[in-house]
Amino acid sequence: MKRNVRFPVQASLIAALYATLTIMQNILLPGSASAAVQFRVSEVLAVLALYTPAAIPGLFLGCIIANISSLAVLGPFDMIFGSAASLLAALCMYALRNVRFLKLPILALLMPALFNGVIVGFEIEFFFVKIGFLDFLIQGGLVAVGELAVLFVLGIPLVKVIEINHLDKKYLNLSDKT
Repeated sequence: MKRNVRFPVQASLIAALYATLTIMQNILLPGSASAAVQFRVSEVLAVLALYTPAAIPGLFLGCIIANISSLAVLGPFDMIFGSAASLLAALCMYALRNVRFLKLPILALLMPALFNGVIVGFEIEFFFVKIGFLDFLIQGGLVAVGELAVLFVLGIPLVKVIEINHLDKKYLNLSDKT
């Protein structure tokens, strides 16, 4: 498949998977993918930003779609702020994709926790809690812990599966070869 076709196809598939996983999780386990303390399984797809730049718009659009359809109180705000956090995290993950510790992209995997912790933590504090800096740290910390849990419990094994089976070379690279 040519690069000019592969990129939008990959981005669309990632967006659709992200949105579908988040929406289904919210239906099956209400609040588990949209509350302040969450374990959004779809965030594991962020690891794809290590292998293809198509994951950047895919994760961003998937997050917008998931947050639009979210029944959470933060819906409209999260559509803007949560999606922006996902976009910034994916951009940084792609930039840090080759930085490895013990052959793992640990620094890149911290980016979603960092951006979502700060941005979504601020969003929760500013629009809903409005108590103070300590509450911002608590809210941001709770969001970051959920991100870290997903990316380290599910993300690291996914990275290993992708790399051991060379799936990054077979399916995710954007060269003109098939």
